[in-house]
Amino acid sequence: MPFQRELWRRYLAGESGLLHTPTGSGKTLAAFGGALLEALATGGQGPSAPAASPAKRRKVPAPVLKVLWITPLRALASDTVRALREPIEGLGLEWQVGLRTGDASARDKRLARSGRLDVLVTTPESLSLLLSYPDTASHLAGLRCVVVDEWHELLGNKRGVLLQLALARLRALAPGMRLWGLSATLGNLAEARDVLLPHLPGAPVVAGARPRPMKLTTLLPPAGARFPWAGHLGLSQLQRVVEQLFKVRTSLLFTNTRAHAELWHQALSAVWREDPATLALHHGSLDPKLRALAESGLRDGSLRCVVATSSLDLGVDFPAVDQVLQIGSPKGAARLLQRAGRAKHRPGESGEVVCVPTHVLEVVEYAAAREAVAAGEIEARRPPRLSLDVLAQHCVTLALGGGFKPDELFAEVRATHAFAALDAESWQAVLDFIVQGGRALEHYPDYRRVVRGEDGVYRVEERRVAFRHRLSIGTITSDGSVSIKYLKGGRLGSVEESFIARLRPGDIFQFAGRSLSLVRLEDMTAYVRLARGSGGKVPKWAGGRMPLSSELAHRVEAVLAGPRDTPELRSIAGLLDLQQRLSSLPRPGRLLVETVKARDGRYLFVYPFAGRAAHEGLAALLAMRWGRHRPNTFGLAANDYGFALLPDVDDVLDEDELRGFLGQENLLEDLLDSMNIGELARRQFREIARVAGLLPPSLPGRAPRSMRQVQASSGLLYDVLERYDPDHMLLALARSEVLSGQLEVQRLRDALEGIGQRDIDMHRPRTLTPLSFPLWAEGMRGQLSTEDWKTRVQRAAVRLEQRHGG
Repeated sequence: MPFQRELWRRYLAGESGLLHTPTGSGKTLAAFGGALLEALATGGQGPSAPAASPAKRRKVPAPVLKVLWITPLRALASDTVRALREPIEGLGLEWQVGLRTGDASARDKRLARSGRLDVLVTTPESLSLLLSYPDTASHLAGLRCVVVDEWHELLGNKRGVLLQLALARLRALAPGMRLWGLSATLGNLAEARDVLLPHLPGAPVVAGARPRPMKLTTLLPPAGARFPWAGHLGLSQLQRVVEQLFKVRTSLLFTNTRAHAELWHQALSAVWREDPATLALHHGSLDPKLRALAESGLRDGSLRCVVATSSLDLGVDFPAVDQVLQIGSPKGAARLLQRAGRAKHRPGESGEVVCVPTHVLEVVEYAAAREAVAAGEIEARRPPRLSLDVLAQHCVTLALGGGFKPDELFAEVRATHAFAALDAESWQAVLDFIVQGGRALEHYPDYRRVVRGEDGVYRVEERRVAFRHRLSIGTITSDGSVSIKYLKGGRLGSVEESFIARLRPGDIFQFAGRSLSLVRLEDMTAYVRLARGSGGKVPKWAGGRMPLSSELAHRVEAVLAGPRDTPELRSIAGLLDLQQRLSSLPRPGRLLVETVKARDGRYLFVYPFAGRAAHEGLAALLAMRWGRHRPNTFGLAANDYGFALLPDVDDVLDEDELRGFLGQENLLEDLLDSMNIGELARRQFREIARVAGLLPPSLPGRAPRSMRQVQASSGLLYDVLERYDPDHMLLALARSEVLSGQLEVQRLRDALEGIGQRDIDMHRPRTLTPLSFPLWAEGMRGQLSTEDWKTRVQRAAVRLEQRHGG
């Protein structure tokens, strides 16, 4: 491929850069080929090793680490090792390839630690762990090539920040190394390049192969069939999904959450036509051995279908996969393209994704996604800045890995994109934190992790600190997890403690595609046995709700106002007509607002199409400003399309009041007044404290701390710092991350600016509309009832359909 040859030429010329090419186009060989060509030209060793004399060439020299391959997923790491070994063996090179991830064997970890490898495949967390050992520097000094695979998956989060710091350290240890990032489905290429290579402004971006043609089809319900207006898992589509699966040999069926994956696997198992062993499950909470079995079955074609989550999103190569199905909206064009690329990894074939909507509005999202993909609109991923908790962790890692001098490390850290704006005061705060925990904690020995020696070098001296730090390296945080094991041995994976805590011995639940009966809970391990039947609860994991990207949300608004020239829009023409008849269809340039008198009060529905997080902030902001003008109490609800307010005391806003209350003046002050920022910051602090090392992990051989204990420790620390050290850097970071992350203040500001430029299209329909019904249903979740939410929503939907002939 031309792009492969271009990258090889640039690599051999000593250049670094970013390769942007679609999944399945050969980017692995493109990135690895330069190092292989270099090795062939130098007798198999590369410039880092002296040339061997003819008399000594028969003796295989000890390996020297030449290539470091960094990948965001452990599943992808195993597949990458296989992919790298193929050309090495084909060229006859005596190179050893090893793996260093959390799933690696003890032997592989030992080889990686000792440097007795030519090529090492690892993750950002495992790389940081290697840097925590003093002897690592000598093993990395001869490094010639670093490849960061799937860079777009790391760019927009703290894992990417941790990697930026590790790469800065690698550049200091091996100044001559070349660094190449690999990426697909990314909207901000230039920024992604600059974040990865801040020391090389204007580094090349190599354009890869043209995107493979992607066939996107939507599995629509039959004409006249009743389809849910909101909420649901899409199981009404089960029979059509099964029929679609059996049209081809092998399929990947993606869901957006692990809970949905479990439910869909359970539903498919109940109607599966073939050997149950041909249906498998894959998500991040399953034991690595179970995930490996599913990956092996996809690779050799022995599986008919694997139900998966984002755990199989990235570049694992499965040529046997004939089609991809997406259950529910992917919430973004990039994610849909990424998943579609998992199908037909075979030369000359196009990708295919079958979209399975779970309710009516997702039908519109698929039509919008098709337009976005055709127009090349891919979401940008914005890199975090000044994540001081990650910096503190990195500093302890380097103090443990031989020590550091503060002035030298300050310059090294400031050379990264994430900390280019780091000032001397903040740097000193980080140093004070790792030495004594800060002013309020300086008298507690547990928070004295790093010692400044007489030579000015910061080092870790206590083995206890070293042990705990290595256990907690990384930025991936989650609620307390409980290991799930069979009573007679065999691990299945883990679920969150909050789920298991609600079960009693004998209760049945669904996990890992099995019906399990809880026997006992002991030391954060749930011992289970297989149960008969398919009933029981399914675990839910935190962070399961996936927001609609702002780019796709605006595209949805435009599609609703446009011609009905797609199968999706034609299939719901009756519903769109009903929305138009009762109120109006949204359209760019106008803000649709509905006031509806319902049994429980008069609702205000507003549709900015800015995404759930921004709508939650807008709802709180409007309620506060409205209530400040006329005291009241409000119920709030939000989804990806809009938000709803229900005042306790009946009240109506006119157009001028609404526009005034949705202005940008005093936004930050009013937002702080409208929401309990203190409580939100307290929750965010728990995650920050974990990353920064204030909440040490449970030690092996001891009973793990429960989530309740972790929360109590975090809350106590927060209260102590707030009272005695209110300017502590982690408190400031928690407040900042709440505003930028949870509340998305910039997105909220952009939404308000957009509202200010629109005309207000205000309507007073006599009943709930197709757009307002999902928001009304969302508000019902907080009501007290002896019926479950799904039953009440279904009954309400039927009544509305009967009333309007839908």
